[in-house]
Amino acid sequence: MIAAIKPTGSNTRGLLAYLYGPGRHDEHLDPHLVTGFAMLAMPDPGRDENATLTELGRHLDEPVRLRNSEFGKPVTAHVWHCPVRAAPEDRHLSDTEWGEIAQRIVHAAGIAPDGDDLACRWIAVRHADDHIHILATTVREDGRRPKLHDSGIRVGDACRQIEKDYGLRRLRKGDRTAERRPTQAEMHKAERLGWEQTSRQWLQDRIRAAIPHATSAEELLAYLEADDILVKPRRGPSGDLLGYAAGRPGDLNKDGEQIYHPGGKIAPDLTLPKLKARLETSAPEEHPTARRDRPTTPWHQATEALDALHTETTNASADEDARTQANISALGELIEATAQAAPADHRAQLRAASAVFARAQRSQVRAEDHAAHALRTAARDIAHTATGPDGSALAALTAALLWAAILAARWHEAKGHAHQADAARQAVQHLQSAADHALAPTLTALEARRPGEGTRRTLANDVRAAVPEHAERILTDPGWPALATVLADAEASGHKPHHLLQEAAARRELSTARQPARVLITRIQHTSRNPAPNRRAEAARLRSTLGLAPSGQQVRNPQPTTAPATAAEQRHRRR
Repeated sequence: MIAAIKPTGSNTRGLLAYLYGPGRHDEHLDPHLVTGFAMLAMPDPGRDENATLTELGRHLDEPVRLRNSEFGKPVTAHVWHCPVRAAPEDRHLSDTEWGEIAQRIVHAAGIAPDGDDLACRWIAVRHADDHIHILATTVREDGRRPKLHDSGIRVGDACRQIEKDYGLRRLRKGDRTAERRPTQAEMHKAERLGWEQTSRQWLQDRIRAAIPHATSAEELLAYLEADDILVKPRRGPSGDLLGYAAGRPGDLNKDGEQIYHPGGKIAPDLTLPKLKARLETSAPEEHPTARRDRPTTPWHQATEALDALHTETTNASADEDARTQANISALGELIEATAQAAPADHRAQLRAASAVFARAQRSQVRAEDHAAHALRTAARDIAHTATGPDGSALAALTAALLWAAILAARWHEAKGHAHQADAARQAVQHLQSAADHALAPTLTALEARRPGEGTRRTLANDVRAAVPEHAERILTDPGWPALATVLADAEASGHKPHHLLQEAAARRELSTARQPARVLITRIQHTSRNPAPNRRAEAARLRSTLGLAPSGQQVRNPQPTTAPATAAEQRHRRR
C-alpha cells in the first residue's frame, strides 16, 4: 500500500472538484465519502443530490476562515492531500475497511490524532476500487497548526503495519533515498509529446552518463551543455558555483517557458554538494612500485580495482561502512562507463544494469568518497579511452563487475538496506547476461584448440589439488575443455596452474557460481596476463631451443628442432 502526500495548496474547492469529477481519463466511476472527521454532519455530493462541492468546501475550511479573521496574516497552503493506493494483486477492500485505513493514516500523519476533538477537519473520498484520497485542511479547531514534520515517514510506517493487519502485499520500508516518483502530470505530458521517459528520468540518465567523463562539478556542467542539456548554474557574488538546475529541451510550461529541475529534485545523490564530493576527491598517496606494476590498459586497471573492492567488501567492519558505500557508489559509475565503451552488441544489458544499480549506489550510510578513488579513476579512463576492449579483457571486466554487484547486494542485505539490495540483485541478472555474452566468443576459440587427453588429465589433477571442494563441479562443467586450454597456455607462459587456480578461487568464491569453469577462465586469463617470475628464463630457454640470438636474429647453422611441447604435455610425459 502506497500513501503519497502531495504538495499542499490553498484551493479546497478545486481539489474537491477533481475528486468528485470524472477524472482525466474518466476513471472516477463512483466518487463518494467513506469517512471523515464528523460523518453525521458531513454533506456528501456523491450521495446527496442536494449537497454541493461549495458547501463541502466551506465545511472543511471553517477553521481556516476563523483563524484568518482573528489574525492579520492569512494562512496559505492549507490543503493537505494524500492518495492511498493498494497493490493491483490485493483483495477488494470495502468502504468500511478503507474508512478504517484512512483514520489510521490521518492519525499517523498528525492531522487527526486519535481522541483529539480539536484536530483538523478531513475527509476520505473513494472513486475507484483500489484507492482513496484523503483531503484535510491544516488548521485545527483551536486555531493552531498541526505538526506535520516527517509525516511522510510516519505514514509510511503506518502503511507497513496496515499491510500486515489486512493481509495485503507487503512493501519494504522507505529510507528517504529513492528518487521522486513521476507525477501523473509528468507522465501524461511525456505521453502527449511522444517521450519514452519523463523529463526528470531523462535528465537523471544523462547526468549519470556524464559523471565518468568529469573530474569537477564545473567540468560536469560543461559536459552536459555540450550534450545539448540546458543547464542553469547558481553562483555566488564571487562566481563560485552554489547550485544548478537542468532542463530538457522542449519541456515548456503553459506560458512557453523552459522548465528547469534542481539537481536534488532529479535524484537525491545528484545535488551539487554530493557531486562535488564524488568528483573532486584527491588521490591517495601511491607507492612508486604500485604505479610501476599497474596494468597498462584501462580495462585491466578496472579489473584490478574491482579485485581490491572484493577484498574491502568481504572484510569490511562496521567502522569501514563509509568506505564500502563509497566503493559501491563508484561501482555504479564504472558499470556506466563500461556500458558506454563496450561494443554495440554488448551495451543493452550493461545499460540496463547501470540503470537499476543507481538505487544501490545510495543509502543512509554516508560515503567516504576519497576511498573509491581507484574505481572512479578506472571509470574515467574507460570513458576517455579511444579503443574498445578485446574479447578476453571485456569478459574479465564484466565477470568482475558481476561479482562486485553480488558483493554489493550481500552488503546491503546485511545492513538491512532492502531497496538497495533488491536493486543490486536486479543488476546482477543483467550483468550475468552481459558476462555470458562477452565470454561466448572466447569459449568457442578456446574449445577449438583444447589440449590432448593426457594433458587434460594432468591439469585435472591440478584442479583436484588446488580446489578439492569444487573439483567435480569444475571438471563436469561444459566449460572445462576451455579452462584446460587456458591453464595449458598459462603454464606455457611460465605460470603454475595449481597456484593460478588457488588464487582465482580466493578472489571469487565458487559455491554460488552457476558455471565455475567459466568463472575461473576469466579470472585466470586476467591473472596470467602478468609476466610470471621465471618469464625471462623461459624466454632465454626458448631462444636457445629455436636457435635465436638475443637480438631475435636466427643464428647460423641452427640445429634442426621439432616444435616444443607445451609445459603441461612435458609434465604429462615425465609422469
